[in-house]
Amino acid sequence: MADSGVILAIDPGTDMSAYVAVRHNGREIVEILGHGKVKNGQMYSVLDDFLGAELAVEMVASYGMTVGAEVFETCVWIGRLLEYWRLGNPSTPSPTRIYRRDEKLCLCGTMAARDANIIQALVDRYAPGQPNRGKGTKKCPGFFYGFHADVWQAMAVAVTYFDKYVRGVNF
Repeated sequence: MADSGVILAIDPGTDMSAYVAVRHNGREIVEILGHGKVKNGQMYSVLDDFLGAELAVEMVASYGMTVGAEVFETCVWIGRLLEYWRLGNPSTPSPTRIYRRDEKLCLCGTMAARDANIIQALVDRYAPGQPNRGKGTKKCPGFFYGFHADVWQAMAVAVTYFDKYVRGVNF
């Protein structure tokens, strides 16, 4: 599915990663093309499905605190996914690493933001006034239909990438 105006964003984890693919028109994200949370080995198929898209991956950053083995395993998977992407997309721009601090500043304007604040900021931007955090129902799906857990964080990666690299917003 090569298409300019498509962003594939990944929130990586140790065993599973969440993703969201969105379409934008240069002014705003207008459509969610796909989303989910899959085992890391299945992310290769997701990457193949969106060849030619712009890729944004949440990157681990050190803030001086001790970290455990899970963080290092996540880093290994980030490297695997980025390498796989580059091998399959040698002529496209390099994947972009998005840091959590940038997501918080972009969406909430403060480093003190938590997941609930980020989700609310996404709902306020893309589904204002809609019930059920913009998810809707099976009969009447909303903008965020089917979103759960880490998919929200993948959407935060996509929006941060869009604002910073497409719209050129500084935060």
